[in-house]
Amino acid sequence: MATMATTDLAINGGTPVFEKPVPFMAVGLTKKDIAAATEVLESGMLRAASKCAALEERFAEASDAKIGLTCANGTCALQLAYGALLEPGDEVIVPAWTYIATVSMLVAAGAKVVFCDSVEASYQADPKDIESRITPKTKAIAVTHLYGIPCDIDAIEALAKKHNLKVIYDAAQAHLATYKGKGIGAFGVAVTYSFYATKNMGTGEGGMVTTNDPAVARQMGLLRSHGETDKYLHEQVGFNYRMNDITGAIGLSKLDELPGQTERRREVAKLYHARIDQIDGVHRPVPTQGSEPAWHLYTCRFDPDAFSCTRDEFMAALNKEGVPTALHYPKSLTRQPAFKHIVEQNGGHEPPVALKLAQTIFCIPIHQNLTDDQAHGVCDAIEKVANAFRK
Repeated sequence: MATMATTDLAINGGTPVFEKPVPFMAVGLTKKDIAAATEVLESGMLRAASKCAALEERFAEASDAKIGLTCANGTCALQLAYGALLEPGDEVIVPAWTYIATVSMLVAAGAKVVFCDSVEASYQADPKDIESRITPKTKAIAVTHLYGIPCDIDAIEALAKKHNLKVIYDAAQAHLATYKGKGIGAFGVAVTYSFYATKNMGTGEGGMVTTNDPAVARQMGLLRSHGETDKYLHEQVGFNYRMNDITGAIGLSKLDELPGQTERRREVAKLYHARIDQIDGVHRPVPTQGSEPAWHLYTCRFDPDAFSCTRDEFMAALNKEGVPTALHYPKSLTRQPAFKHIVEQNGGHEPPVALKLAQTIFCIPIHQNLTDDQAHGVCDAIEKVANAFRK
């Protein structure tokens, strides 16, 4: 492949691929979303009511789950799932390569955390490494469908069945992702979602937890609202993790558009796949076999042996070409100060792939508003920077 001089790069005074940077993501409210929220405001029914109930029913159906419960945010969704399914001291295996909430809410629940590694090509929890960490004390596996890519559900469910373990899936980034033709709500004991503003279905804040077990749903419902079974009758201690109908109405409006937006993200990802496969030294994400990702993020890997620059210098050059980049995430969770004690408790073990990913990944724009021309331009910029810095 031909190389080019680094002087041609925009970071060194050359002409950028884009005069105006490509938007990294598409967020915000449409007029339809605002009208839905306004209707609730004008009704005066601001608490969790009919809009939240409708969102629970429709989102669960869209995810192939039987029951959905709205809540205040994705972190609360994790707390509801963990609180309903785990006891303090339970040993839980969880990836070192995920967002902090997946693990921090286990710590908050009093669980004993055991970190597992991930598959480098897909970024998802590695079932083989999970199995190697199962002990007689293990009670559950908590894994993330990271970046909107489903993990190897068959392998994880098989481990759970073999060792009598519960499985909780964090799908904060995986709205409408599927695995072997089924929505990811069909699997596990509980699946949690986030509706944070930057998510594929962003309502500002908000979350959802789904389950196919009515007993689990009841317990999560009690935890969500002060353990209340009737007005001022409290069966147990709980929290106030309820959503409100303003958020519920925005969620319903967003959900109307989500299937089409998800399909567009998949089209962009397919275009990226074909182009990035032709760029030596840059590796695209490889989805788990049988999965259909939601593509919340499109995360590439940088091969440091292929280039004369660092990953961060590569990203800086892309930014100057008009292609914004991001790091999701800059550290393995084993390198977070909050979890230093967990690493020490586990004998200092740090999953090596998670450490490597922290040094090599970078995210490029993907969203429903990205045009084919823009997507090709993003790939042109990656190719331009790769050619300039290739050894």
